[in-house]
Amino acid sequence: MPRNEGTLDRALRIILGLGLLSLTVTGPQTLWGLIGIVPLATGLAGFCPLYRIIGLSTCPLKKE
Repeated sequence: MPRNEGTLDRALRIILGLGLLSLTVTGPQTLWGLIGIVPLATGLAGFCPLYRIIGLSTCPLKKE
């Protein structure tokens, strides 16, 4: 899987994912916070399947 996320995009996804996951233990304490797994996983991997489908890339590196 080639990377298609830039550094800023990845950082924002990781922060958003951790923020949403924190809702499962603080705040309203609902399982809706588990949706934070998606941005966290894509941020850590550096690859977003949706970006691939629509042909978007925020990564400054050339595609191979």
